[in-house]
Amino acid sequence: MPVVTLYLQRLQGLVGGKSSRDRIIDALPFLGLDIEEQTNEYVRVEYSPNRPDYATDVGIASGLQGLLGIKKGIDVLRVKKAQSKQLAILVDPAVRKIRPYVSGIIARGGRLDDETIRQIIALQEDLHFGIGRRRRKSSIGIHDLDAVSLPLKYTAKSNDHKFVPLVASDEMSVQQILEQTDVGRDYGKILDKSQKVPMIVDSNGSTVSFPPIINSALTTVSSKTRNILVEVTGNDKNAVDDSLSVVAAALGSLGFALHELRVGSTGTAQIFRTRSMTVDPGMINQMLGLSLSASQICQSLRKCRLDAAVKGKKITCTIPRFRFDILGPMDLVEEVALGYGIQKLSPTLPSSSSVGHKNPVTLKVDKIGQIMIGLGFLEALNSSLTSKQTLYDHTGRSSGRIIEVAESKSQEHTVLRDLLLPGLLENLSRNVHEPYPQKLFETGTVFSEDSPIGESLHIACVSAHKDVGFTEIKSVLQSMLKTFCNIECKTKTSEVPMFANGKTADVIIGGKKVGMIGEIDPQVIENFKVRVPVSGFEMTLSGVVL
Repeated sequence: MPVVTLYLQRLQGLVGGKSSRDRIIDALPFLGLDIEEQTNEYVRVEYSPNRPDYATDVGIASGLQGLLGIKKGIDVLRVKKAQSKQLAILVDPAVRKIRPYVSGIIARGGRLDDETIRQIIALQEDLHFGIGRRRRKSSIGIHDLDAVSLPLKYTAKSNDHKFVPLVASDEMSVQQILEQTDVGRDYGKILDKSQKVPMIVDSNGSTVSFPPIINSALTTVSSKTRNILVEVTGNDKNAVDDSLSVVAAALGSLGFALHELRVGSTGTAQIFRTRSMTVDPGMINQMLGLSLSASQICQSLRKCRLDAAVKGKKITCTIPRFRFDILGPMDLVEEVALGYGIQKLSPTLPSSSSVGHKNPVTLKVDKIGQIMIGLGFLEALNSSLTSKQTLYDHTGRSSGRIIEVAESKSQEHTVLRDLLLPGLLENLSRNVHEPYPQKLFETGTVFSEDSPIGESLHIACVSAHKDVGFTEIKSVLQSMLKTFCNIECKTKTSEVPMFANGKTADVIIGGKKVGMIGEIDPQVIENFKVRVPVSGFEMTLSGVVL
């Protein structure tokens, strides 16, 4: 989770309203901020990535103003429309196949100090990491406007194009930047090095930015900067617009006057339009266990820096552009709870007097686990979300029926697993420094479009050591089934991806195939970088022994 440092004297000035430091510090957790460290001069707080406006003290100050009753409702973001043709970013069609989206805004007449610059840079990097997915979806350039000549041109350049990059004194070519600088090596993989790269230049032909890698030294922002140019490029329009809205809101709160840039025939002012959402007061009270009037709910929402009004039997809430974390009515329930005061909510005991107990299926799974432990296996607990590389690429299995997660925040958690064995092989790959034999098992849910309910319960196990073979793993399977429910199983030779040819079989119970067993293919073992032979089995428990 990202962390921001708040200097208390500065924060107190931003919040205003004669609020004491103690009152401000006490209010921070009720904004959803966890205090990591506190001194007499500063406090370090951890914030949720879904609230990137809290990456700066001005964003947190705005939230505190609402919670403390100093200012309520939306802090209106005013953006002046471009009256001049010079206030534009011209887009070369050649760049649309490389990094297609670009947007920007101009902020004039503000004042920066070293701490403000530090916070803006921290905001920029947090947005790169979160919304921007490490700059792939979107990346932000912040520049001294007075150092460039408008209009800008978003174009494509070859790898021999040269300019002086940020924090450098000599010209470097694109190729040199990609190969010799840390940011080039870290983010150059985003670009296809076999073709031209995106570049923003001004009307004099001077380089402003090489997105998503680095800015030009020409436009370095300092405490003397009064006018700022913000440009955002990316492969995802929503991510580009989201990033720009957060930066614009921060600069507006710092006292800058915002002016739109035109991209093609479209002005960027429309990006910052508010949106409306309707919610039922009855649903809010039911979820929170309260009896608030519609006007009290509106006041609570306004304390969270939203606008709200009663319309008939519903409440219409107006949401600023940068609050893209509010997706539905349940998010507004949370805002009402924050505005009302979580500390005012009193826990109550449920009316039911029944005592909870384990589900019968859970009891059976626990018994299977105890049997496997008795057979010398260590239980693993892996996430239901894994990566395509682990589940399919390393195992040589087809990904034709893959179930992917939309907008995953982690490259290691992008697909729902349809087998447990790949996760156990991944466990082995992470423990090659430990002595052998290594014996692991897992019981867990797997997901498949072919299943009537979309999911089923499986058990899988692996044994890894130099002498392991088919006979050993089959004896483990038979012992587990015999001990658990006195079931006999048969094995029938088959061919299964991930297992070695001639050393693989289907698991048959009652004439029905319920799993697979065998020695893992040597190439799969090599893919996972495991150093010894591995045997394993996996079978379904649902409808077979449960």
